[in-house]
Amino acid sequence: MKVAVAFDHRGIVLRPRLFEELERLGHDIVDLGTDRAEPRIDYPDKARELGEAITSGAAERGVLVCSSGVGASIAACNVPGIRAAICHDVYTAHQGVEHDDMNVLCLGSEIVGGELAAELVRTFLDARFDGGERYVRRLRKVEELEAAARTSA
Repeated sequence: MKVAVAFDHRGIVLRPRLFEELERLGHDIVDLGTDRAEPRIDYPDKARELGEAITSGAAERGVLVCSSGVGASIAACNVPGIRAAICHDVYTAHQGVEHDDMNVLCLGSEIVGGELAAELVRTFLDARFDGGERYVRRLRKVEELEAAARTSA
C-alpha cells in the first residue's frame, strides 16, 4: 500500500520508528517530511500536503503526527475527502477504518511511544472498510456535510 507520512517539527520523534515499521511491512512510503526540529513546521501545512496526496491518488492512506495529534486531526478533517482521527488504542485504529472508512491516522508524539505508534499504524493499515449498509449510509451523510460546507463557503 502507498502510505503518505507527514510530521510537524514536534512529531518527528516518532519518525524513525514509523519508517522502520512501514518498511518492515513492505509499504511504499510517500515521505512528506519533516525530519528536523528546525525550522518549525505547522501541522496544518502537513495536513494539507498529506490530504492532497491521498485525494490525488499518490497515496491510499496517511499517517500524520504532531505533538498531541489533536491539531493534526482537526486540520486534516478540513481537507475534502479526508477522514482523519486521532487514535491512542488499537480498537479505534481498526474500528475507524472498518466503520468510518478513516483514511488518515493521526498520532501524538508526546502521547504515544514508538512501539505503540508502530502497533497503531499496523492495525490501521491492516483494517478494511466493512462496507455494511449502515456504515455506507453514515459515510454518505458525512459526504453530504462536506458538500454543504463547500457550497456555503
